Amino acid sequence: MVGKWHCGFIPDYSPLKSGFDEFFGNYSGAIDYFTHKDGSGQLDFYEGEVPVEKSGYATDLYTERAVEFLKRPRNQPFYLSLHYNAPHWPWEGPDDEELSRTFYNSNNFTEGGSPETYAAILKSLDDGVGKVLQALSESGQADNTIVIFASDNGGERYSNFGPFQGRKGSLYEGGLRVPTFIRWPGVIQPDQVNSQAIITFDLTATILAATSTKPNPNYPLDGRNLLPVLLGRKSVYSRTLFWRYKSNVAGRSSGTLQAAVRSGDWKYLRQGENEYLFHLASDEGEQTDLKDNYPKVLQQLRDRFEEWNGQVLPYPA
Repeated sequence: MVGKWHCGFIPDYSPLKSGFDEFFGNYSGAIDYFTHKDGSGQLDFYEGEVPVEKSGYATDLYTERAVEFLKRPRNQPFYLSLHYNAPHWPWEGPDDEELSRTFYNSNNFTEGGSPETYAAILKSLDDGVGKVLQALSESGQADNTIVIFASDNGGERYSNFGPFQGRKGSLYEGGLRVPTFIRWPGVIQPDQVNSQAIITFDLTATILAATSTKPNPNYPLDGRNLLPVLLGRKSVYSRTLFWRYKSNVAGRSSGTLQAAVRSGDWKYLRQGENEYLFHLASDEGEQTDLKDNYPKVLQQLRDRFEEWNGQVLPYPA
């Protein structure tokens, strides 16, 4: 694994304790791109579980490590999980090293920035992905490798939200809808757009199916294998997906627990005591609340959320 972990800290948690053979990256949710320090000013750059100091822009360093890994000689299948921290704050492009040592040395990571800086961060990410794909091709493995690109949540501040409402930290579509690309040469037809609703943990089931690997029976999967739809063997079908989240963006917790259910084209959203019902096929911007027009649908989705919520662990206080 290369890049951002954000699933707990050593000594209790690390990629090496969760099945990965190697790790190079950061443990926290955000680091400075140049000093590689977290928001508290502590170095957060690791080889495995050992902190290391390296000079360079984090996006470039993660790209370089991924490329090095792909170029290694091998005769066994591999899995590379590359988690760029870009385009997460702090707002530093590859030419902003001085800014990182002055402005962000004494200010909150979330401050500053500009659309131009955000564009520079994204271009560096895009260039990195291009170098990784080039290395895969040059190593002769491109035609036998599944490549998946996805984002973990909606954007914030400098993102272009298009028609969507909400952003990172929100269960509106602006916080939930993210781009996902799946490439498998000779298997998945290129240059197609698929309207199947998916959720991130579907990728686990899909990768296992693609590699003819069975999941551990003691840990049944929540996701679904997407290959039948991606290969045209199954039509796009309706899904019912659930979310719950207590807003806590950049350390600013509202204390409000959000709940959401998507069932087909219907979307139920609850923010504290406020409930909403949207029809996404005709209103992807979630501008028209239809709960008074369709009370039965509202009740049905509310009940489905409570049923699901009762089957999972209580949300942390």
